[in-house]
Amino acid sequence: MNPPCPKRRQASPFLGSKNVTPHFEKVRQLLRQLPGLGHRSAERLALFLLVEKPEKLQPIIEALEQASKVVHRCARCGSLTETDLCEVCADVKRESHSLCIVEQVPDLMAIERSQAHRGTYHVLHGRLSPINGVGPDNLNLNSLEKRLQTEPITEVVLALGNDIEAEATCHYLHELILGIQPKMKVSRIGFGLPSGSGLTFADVATLRSALEGRRNVGT
Repeated sequence: MNPPCPKRRQASPFLGSKNVTPHFEKVRQLLRQLPGLGHRSAERLALFLLVEKPEKLQPIIEALEQASKVVHRCARCGSLTETDLCEVCADVKRESHSLCIVEQVPDLMAIERSQAHRGTYHVLHGRLSPINGVGPDNLNLNSLEKRLQTEPITEVVLALGNDIEAEATCHYLHELILGIQPKMKVSRIGFGLPSGSGLTFADVATLRSALEGRRNVGT
């Protein structure tokens, strides 16, 4: 009986160090630092911009340079804006008594697409995560405290994800809010959101159901 043939080693899906230049490798490593981009995605993006479609690179660079000079956080809620206040905060038709707190700007955008919330927002830019060194000082809480003290808010909706860190953040926010406004109604969305999920990738119908089915925190 003939000995079994040795299995052929499959080629790596990534370009090896002998196949890339130092500048390409630097671009690839920098792209890997962006959220949502792993080794493969960063490599594909670098190849696309530098080799396959280099004509698309310069417009992106120019757009980023221009945006970096004018895009910043809204002074009131922390969302994106090119003026002092974002579009939502500047809209006098919004229901100022209802404040929806979200983790990130994409969560705000997702809720806006659902059209289930007609009040204002506050973006935390993160959530409590002691393992990753994220504490209260790393979140957008100072402006939140000022808003609770000065704005005619009667309900705060905690629109955070459905996992352990989000749960801990909601608990902290609940204590913070009631410490400033003891009679404030604090509710949290949850209906329709699967365990461990966030808001950004939830569909419109799910988000609408989650907001309409919110429950009071602490009950």
